[in-house]
Amino acid sequence: MNNLIRIFPIAGLSLILACSCKKSSAPPGPASPPGNTTAVLYGDSIYYLRPQAGDLIVSPLHPSAGQYIGFPDGIQIDGNTGEINVSKSETGLRYRVSFIPKGSSDTVSQIVIISGVNFLDGFYNLAQGDSIANPIYNGWTSNAIPGLNNGSAFDEGSNCNRQGCTIDLGTGRINLAQTVRNGVFGTIPSSNSRQEFLMSYRINDKSLEALNSIDIKIYYFETMNDVSQEVYDIISSRQGTILGSSSDLIRHLTQRTANGIAVTGLGAARPAKPRPPCIFIIGR
Repeated sequence: MNNLIRIFPIAGLSLILACSCKKSSAPPGPASPPGNTTAVLYGDSIYYLRPQAGDLIVSPLHPSAGQYIGFPDGIQIDGNTGEINVSKSETGLRYRVSFIPKGSSDTVSQIVIISGVNFLDGFYNLAQGDSIANPIYNGWTSNAIPGLNNGSAFDEGSNCNRQGCTIDLGTGRINLAQTVRNGVFGTIPSSNSRQEFLMSYRINDKSLEALNSIDIKIYYFETMNDVSQEVYDIISSRQGTILGSSSDLIRHLTQRTANGIAVTGLGAARPAKPRPPCIFIIGR
């Protein structure tokens, strides 16, 4: 399912296969947890959807007995065989696949990227001119989206724009201020309103412009004091689920209270699903 926090789901894709890329220019992944060892479990590090029938099943290079674990939720992996169904995994995310050999407590892991775009969970304050949500490509905020104005296209079918969520068809950027003006949250927006949109898109990369999609959830609050505890619970549950540069994971989260309620648990990694990305608009 783009900025210091972002949160939202992805719809099922039909007739898609994925292909892989042997060489990756993506920045190195985050350090493995203590006690883990980085290893090459799979032949490639980035996999792309393809406009072909059938699912791509990726197997470990050296299958052996043990347990395979994918993190965060969204990657379709067989815990016994380590086979990854790339076509049915959530795209635009970096995953850490860990393997624990049978009869051992040692763990080896590898970062696997399922190519696509995402939006970071976060607060956007319209009164401060913070009104554009930018998509991020292949799970890293510094990556440029390939094929802009040359094959890549966003909101195919205008599903989002038709419902009032203003998305630039050439760049995928969401104009949040215009979305509010369009009346998505009512003629007079009310706090704690939320809407969800499905954006279909194509990227001119090694996916060969295969149809991809992401669900995006957008909330509206008049002020930061109106932000509900539910929002901070969502934020807390998702900490650590977006693998990448940690400084970019929470957008404009400078306050630690909401309506006098202390916000706790921030920074704790939990097994939450990082989709759909959640965008929190603050009116003033």
